[in-house]
Amino acid sequence: MPPDVPPVPQQVLIVGAGPVGLVLAAVLARQGLRARLVERLAAPSPYCRAIGITPRTLEVMDDLGLAGELVAAGLWLDGLRTLVHGYPARETENDFSDLPYAQLGVPQYATERILAEHLARHGIGIERGVELVGLVQDGEGVEATFADGSAARFSHVVGCDGAHSAVRRALGIPFEGEAWPMAFMLGDVRIDWDLPRGRALFAIRPAPDAPPDFFVAIPLPERGRYRVSMVAPERLWPSGEGGARGVEHGILADRPGAALADLQEVADRLLPDPPALSDLRWSSIFRISMRLAARYGEGRVFIAGDACHIHPPTGGQGMNTGIQDAYNLGWKLAAVLRGGAGPELLASYEAERRPVAEEVIARTVEQSMSFGKPKKPEDRLADTQLLVNYRGGPLSAGTAFGPVAPGDRLPEVQGLRRHGIGFPLRLADAVRGPDWVLLAAVRPDGLPALEGLAARLKSALRLPPRVIVVVPGDAPLEDAPGVSLHHDAAGMFAAALGASGAWLVRPDKYLGWTGAADDAGGMLDYLTQMAGLAAR
Repeated sequence: MPPDVPPVPQQVLIVGAGPVGLVLAAVLARQGLRARLVERLAAPSPYCRAIGITPRTLEVMDDLGLAGELVAAGLWLDGLRTLVHGYPARETENDFSDLPYAQLGVPQYATERILAEHLARHGIGIERGVELVGLVQDGEGVEATFADGSAARFSHVVGCDGAHSAVRRALGIPFEGEAWPMAFMLGDVRIDWDLPRGRALFAIRPAPDAPPDFFVAIPLPERGRYRVSMVAPERLWPSGEGGARGVEHGILADRPGAALADLQEVADRLLPDPPALSDLRWSSIFRISMRLAARYGEGRVFIAGDACHIHPPTGGQGMNTGIQDAYNLGWKLAAVLRGGAGPELLASYEAERRPVAEEVIARTVEQSMSFGKPKKPEDRLADTQLLVNYRGGPLSAGTAFGPVAPGDRLPEVQGLRRHGIGFPLRLADAVRGPDWVLLAAVRPDGLPALEGLAARLKSALRLPPRVIVVVPGDAPLEDAPGVSLHHDAAGMFAAALGASGAWLVRPDKYLGWTGAADDAGGMLDYLTQMAGLAAR
């Protein structure tokens, strides 16, 4: 680096202050890392782009300490009424009572507000009206240039700046795909009808070899209010290819929205005994594209969320997939910046997350095209994101012990007990936080060896995993130095993971390595070689 260039601060520039950028900043903040967060828009968007928060995203928010605030601001999405033209109405209940969380509805602007307030408590604000116009990187850092002529250097830059990403364009990353030819309408309206609170409505008129005519109403937390969406009449379709920033996707905030009469016309056409729509708070025209970035970054610069992948909104996967991107990249970036892992760890971000986006794009397109048409029953967990796994990925290794395999999400386990605590615990409570965690299930006579292993890991690694030992519920209640001792009082741990074995849990609560509890060499080889954690 030339002598006149200032040293690179250990700071990340996050471009884009939507949910993805805000979650990434929160993941870094809990590791003591302060990101600079810039946003091109001068004020938060008033539009309710995304509503549904998946059970998996709520697990992420639980880990960040924010699930309670989101639940308080939202509405549980408990079911669906489907009206297919020519068929009787069908009622579907969303029964997720066996999961930690069900499907929650929170307007995106409320999600952003909760995340921004959380960051403010960490002393991190959003710099609004700041537009990125250029990036130049070298082996030591990245120089970012802004529209006001200012520039700054950063250790890493992450573009969470949506479908029209300036960061993706600066890297020259192809964003291949296509747009649907029609435009759509969104609106926030009041509807007085017999639909139970918390239930959505899909009214569909299928069309051969074409997307269906539809009217979708998703309930908002305020009683009687819904976000409605439907195909727009052709007179409202925008002309031109992609607008000023080259991608036809998302809300067209620079164009007039639809009138209440436009929304009512579709309701009258598709709903039996159509109710009156009223009190239109906002409306917009939006476009839908299906695109996937050719790569998720280059050197010290990465992209996440809609900057990587865009697709139909069916199933509410878009924002949630982006949040999972941020959760995956965030812990890896923090480990590198804290000196606890080598930069090669960052290569696993694209390797793990891009296949997930490929699957989401294919599935949402198929779901959209098959609205109202006969199809095979879908797994009830398909849209929960709980089925996402990294099996066979670059950070998954070891021998499977019990029902789970390397790369799987850590299962939900309840009924654990600890000495001195008079109430049962969830496994999620025990592993919460930004660290790697070694889970080991042993009989009481195996506890001394785990105490020694905990000490060995602590002395060997800069960022050693916490060690949690689970013993049968009838084992003696004794604390153990260097480990957190939990009792499987309800037998749920043995059922979910196995009665014996060891599981290295990543900071994003996926299983990295699984094997025998006495395989200390296998654990250390995995952590130092595959996961790239730095030795002391």
